[in-house]
Amino acid sequence: MDFLSQISDALWNPWLLGLFLVTGLVYSVGSGWFQIFEFRTWWRATAGALLRTRKRTGSGLSPLQALATALASTMGTGSIAGVATAITLGGPGAVFWMWISAFLGMMTSCGEKLLAVKYQRSGPDGRLRGGPMYYLREGLGSPLLAACFCLAGIPATLAGGNLVQSSSIASSLEAAFGCPRLAAGIAVTLLAGLVMSGGLGRIAAVSSALVPVMAAVYLGSGALVLLCRWQSIPEALKLIFSCALSPAAAAGGGAGWTVSASLRYGVARGVFTNEAGLGTSAMAHGAARTDCPARQGMWGIFEVFLSTLLVCTATALVILVSGAWNPSSPGSLTGAPLTAAAFGSVLGTAGQGIVALSLLLFAFSSILGWSYYGQQCLEFLSGVRLTPVYRILFLLCTLAGAVWESGAVWQMVDLCNALMALPNLSALLFLAPQAFGDLRRFCAASGS
Repeated sequence: MDFLSQISDALWNPWLLGLFLVTGLVYSVGSGWFQIFEFRTWWRATAGALLRTRKRTGSGLSPLQALATALASTMGTGSIAGVATAITLGGPGAVFWMWISAFLGMMTSCGEKLLAVKYQRSGPDGRLRGGPMYYLREGLGSPLLAACFCLAGIPATLAGGNLVQSSSIASSLEAAFGCPRLAAGIAVTLLAGLVMSGGLGRIAAVSSALVPVMAAVYLGSGALVLLCRWQSIPEALKLIFSCALSPAAAAGGGAGWTVSASLRYGVARGVFTNEAGLGTSAMAHGAARTDCPARQGMWGIFEVFLSTLLVCTATALVILVSGAWNPSSPGSLTGAPLTAAAFGSVLGTAGQGIVALSLLLFAFSSILGWSYYGQQCLEFLSGVRLTPVYRILFLLCTLAGAVWESGAVWQMVDLCNALMALPNLSALLFLAPQAFGDLRRFCAASGS
């Protein structure tokens, strides 16, 4: 595992993290800072569209179902545990760089979803398919890079999208209710198998019901904590900005934070919580039937806005205003226990229960979303004949993750994510002119 860790570190720090930011910057500048100056356009096409019913014909998911399926994977344990870990390792300044990553990633995500629909194809069952493997093969003209993306994606779905999430569910239930990990694993495996057996349609239906509930519960609870501690919010924001540029000075020189650590953990957390640039969530959006590829790109912007700028920011601010975070104390809490303690310090045992429930829902929804991504990668490489084998293997990993500590798996997850991101980001940069052209046509048709 040390060997995998060394390779992963060599890829991520700083080259790949920089490439994520550069890609987001290229799409932001090339689109004329669309996420700012065309706010009304993308907001009206997403949040505004929720109030309108749009008739859908033919196969494929609705844009909203595609968004829910994508959010099912992005709003995983990283939104709760990952943000707390980033603050512990990189200081409050990591939150600032998480915002920068998300701000630029809004346009990276837009480009991914746009291209996923632009190059989508119909599968043997008549359903639409799209994602990085298709625009790598058809748009970039590189079947080899498309295959490399899929070969990295399959183990990533089994490890980061399954083992880690299942382990989080089992440990959360064990800590909160004393539930045996094996029993939790069996229950999660059966539920996941029941949903997976219905294919993408059932995954999308469950995600569409689950994602709004879990987002509303978590954001509502976070808003209540911030309302109770509103006087501490200005100080928390000041700490975030000061630590981003001068961590040692802000911490009095005793916490050991550096600007590089703050940037590293902030950008990495932004990437892992919204998947902008990894290409995975583009596979869910690639199954959507819409009248214009750029319209699905608007949902990509909204996806990053919700998953990182709202959910992760809520987690970060609750931790900083609650008083549960104490960097000067050796052996202080981190990860999910820190987030639970932060909510509990204001809402009592109900707050800790909400975090435990949210962790369970976020992790289970991630399992569903990533199971679809793995099936799509395998189908692209070998057709549908191996899909039943993959589903069995995926469910066995779900059961194994519940009884096995997944810490050692993270090195493989980081490496697989890097190997997916490299070809995907390359394609996004080369195909950027096409994305900009579609955006301009969409804006012209929208009258903006």
